[in-house]
Amino acid sequence: MKPAVRSILLLGRLALLALLVTASLPARANLTIEIIGGGATQIPIAVVPFAREPILPQSVTEVVGADLARSGLFRLVPPGNNRPSEPSEVLYPEWQSRGAEALVIGSVAPLQDGRFEIRFRLLDVLKQQQIAGFTYTVSPAQLRLTAHRIADEIYERLTGDKGVFSTRVAYVVRQGKRYELQVADADGFNPQTVAASNEPIISPAWSPDGTRLAYVSFENRKPIVYVQNLLTGQRRVLANYPGSNSAPAWSPDGRRLAVVLTKDGISQIYLINTDGTGLKRLTHSGAIDTEPSFSPDGEWILFTSDRGGSPQIYRIAVNGGSTVRFTFEGDYNVSPHYSPDGKSFVFITRRAGRFNVAVQDMVTGQVQVLTDSRLDESPTFAPNGRMILYATEAGGRGVLAAVSSDGRVRQRLTVPAGDVREPAWGPFVQ
Repeated sequence: MKPAVRSILLLGRLALLALLVTASLPARANLTIEIIGGGATQIPIAVVPFAREPILPQSVTEVVGADLARSGLFRLVPPGNNRPSEPSEVLYPEWQSRGAEALVIGSVAPLQDGRFEIRFRLLDVLKQQQIAGFTYTVSPAQLRLTAHRIADEIYERLTGDKGVFSTRVAYVVRQGKRYELQVADADGFNPQTVAASNEPIISPAWSPDGTRLAYVSFENRKPIVYVQNLLTGQRRVLANYPGSNSAPAWSPDGRRLAVVLTKDGISQIYLINTDGTGLKRLTHSGAIDTEPSFSPDGEWILFTSDRGGSPQIYRIAVNGGSTVRFTFEGDYNVSPHYSPDGKSFVFITRRAGRFNVAVQDMVTGQVQVLTDSRLDESPTFAPNGRMILYATEAGGRGVLAAVSSDGRVRQRLTVPAGDVREPAWGPFVQ
């Protein structure tokens, strides 16, 4: 299948997901993203407004440029008045003199059925050659997704890592006594409410294919684990055992989840099939075991336990057996999440009274603390492993923030009102 055709099919699925959620639920205020830091080296790139772009209801090149700038890895070079739309029109020495190393050009053409043909080319200014080029045929509703996909292509071609601009994030907004579980584009646009309650909603977790969310709701005055289909809006109870049901985590194959139950006394980790059958207890300790996270190969689970006298992070095989302690620095390390490549994990560590995001290498045990705020929570990796989304506080209320895995790039995501908590970064769309 040709790349351009794959892109169109992918956009179709993304649009369907967004459209179905949009059709059934009210829209909410966008997250506003503030870029706090930048990468040590940034690629200078010029994004030239596409030819005939003013006929579009939504500027594609503005979204592409904003995506690239937000990553912290690119420096936008102003396009100036010379605006080519075809490679043959590019005067490379001029762009070299402007400091651009990469150049994005393109064009827009209306089609008789109301859709648009969007063409873009990514050019290497120094080598004076084309790096990538695609043509998309999309509806007006797909323009923003198209822009994100173009930004993803540019990001991958120039950095070697897959872009995450077309992915989605989930989070919980609290306004007064009302809690809303929302899903938005990775840039904070198009937020939609998936579930709402006057009781807390916590711990959203994406299924590996991005079509379902597991979460915990207290709407029945006790924590119950639900799984909700984002395509249909239908949801069902996954775990409603006596006591507490919490902390769902999907296996990489999407066939089962790890959950934390108190049905047998103290909090322990169990495995359960996605249809609610096959419940199996995994940990057997006299301590609090919680916050499971599957390894990318599905063979291991990281979790938090106070079995050593303070909250620390341990690992156990999914088939059970002995546990191995992984964190030793400090007396409080919680909320582990595997990196997408399984080579490290992110967690919250307490240092000098502050609760910060840290990353630890699985092999060497080396720890890097990435933030310096007062109270961080719920870290979660982007699917390419380059950014970490987490909850923190600013101005006396909860906000979301993101930090690159090397700590150089930071973003802050806020909504006009309310506390934002419990973030979860969705997967790549298959």
